[in-house]
Amino acid sequence: MNLQDHKPKFEKSLEHLRDDLASLRTSRATPALVENIKVNVYGTEMPLIQVASITSPEAKQLLVEPWDKSVLKDIEKAIQSASLGLSVTNEGSHLRITMPPMTEETRKEVVKLLNEKLEKGRISIRAVRDEIKEEILKAEKDKEVTEDERYKLIDELDKMTRQFIDEISELGKKKEAEVML
Repeated sequence: MNLQDHKPKFEKSLEHLRDDLASLRTSRATPALVENIKVNVYGTEMPLIQVASITSPEAKQLLVEPWDKSVLKDIEKAIQSASLGLSVTNEGSHLRITMPPMTEETRKEVVKLLNEKLEKGRISIRAVRDEIKEEILKAEKDKEVTEDERYKLIDELDKMTRQFIDEISELGKKKEAEVML
């Protein structure tokens, strides 16, 4: 049994966390802040990134230009109902989104949300570890690995898990520094 075959499962959990953290508001406007907002268009819900281009012309602004101008109102409604605290201005052919300055209270709320997301990431990593550990125990029960190999594999698995948990902590520190700027 090779643990490296299971590494993509850990990486997938970590990548999901990275995407989730990108949507957290910091002092800079980034397209990731709004790109996954669900917009009800053409009778279906689609992420904003699939119906419009999102650019950041200035540090505190985003420009959303829909490819089909008839869905502009739907996009505006979706952004306003997302409760991100952003002010949206409809300029006819595009939307200008302005980020108000973050207050100390807002920053603390974002850090609190950040910590919740980090914990979900850790839980996800531990769930992957538990799944792999079950496979190792089953392999021993089926006589595919010896008891010594089982101990060695579980030790390697714990080291790999610690490595990914540490990476989550680093991501958290970086993101918290961005938020508190």
